[in-house]
Amino acid sequence: MEVGIVARKGSERAVAVADELRDAVVGAGASVWLDAETADALGEPEAGRAVDALDACDLAVAVGGDGTFLFVARNAGDTPIVGVNLGEVGFLNAVPPEAAAEAVVSEVEAFDRGEMDVREAPRLAARTEDWSSVPAANEVVIQGGRRGPGAGIDYEVRVDGSRYAGGHADGVLVATPTGSTAYNLSEGGPLVHPAVSGLIVNEMAAADGMPPLVIDADATVTVAVEGGEEAVVASDGRNTTTLPAPVEVTVERTTPPMRIAGPPSDFFEALGKLS
Repeated sequence: MEVGIVARKGSERAVAVADELRDAVVGAGASVWLDAETADALGEPEAGRAVDALDACDLAVAVGGDGTFLFVARNAGDTPIVGVNLGEVGFLNAVPPEAAAEAVVSEVEAFDRGEMDVREAPRLAARTEDWSSVPAANEVVIQGGRRGPGAGIDYEVRVDGSRYAGGHADGVLVATPTGSTAYNLSEGGPLVHPAVSGLIVNEMAAADGMPPLVIDADATVTVAVEGGEEAVVASDGRNTTTLPAPVEVTVERTTPPMRIAGPPSDFFEALGKLS
């Protein structure tokens, strides 16, 4: 079994936990590699590998906050991920640092028995006729080149071909349940429990908007950007692509889903940390 470990960049604590995890995993009989930045931080640059090699591992470990977990997920493909929480909230990272070694070794042993318990969370992708986005675990946003007065997009939103909303707004956000607590929440969208199989459609500062809408997880959302000079599509707040308008952007669930190993987080406990 091979385990890839990634520590939050610039965090001495995360690097120290990664070092402890490496020893524990090796002691359990599995092989370990570190991403290049974690290896550099440990003074062992020769031990580092490119982070996109995570998709060849049997297990990935993210040591940091939810941002570190999402960074690992973008590179892990369908490799299961265990999150060690050094952040403030921890919707994705369920394992405290003091229990990290025990939790990761437990997953190594479960893998050897063929009994690893893996949960799946949906990812989204946007596409046009000749382009597709990087998959997003939280949300896909379609917006204008800038936000605020005098900016934004003229748009129409359709769900499975039926018109839901349209007009002028800063943008349109389509989120997973995982992403309901992130950008969607800051835009007035609903909290959605991770066990719910659904997606959220949320207009951003719309002139005459509809309420945020929860739809089936397999629904297809089409955002037609009708006015303005361009549409900017972002996956999880990064990996932005600028498309000339008018343009029709389709957002729907994609494969592989994000795969999460280790003990589950307590959604309601994490919610309490937001207040």
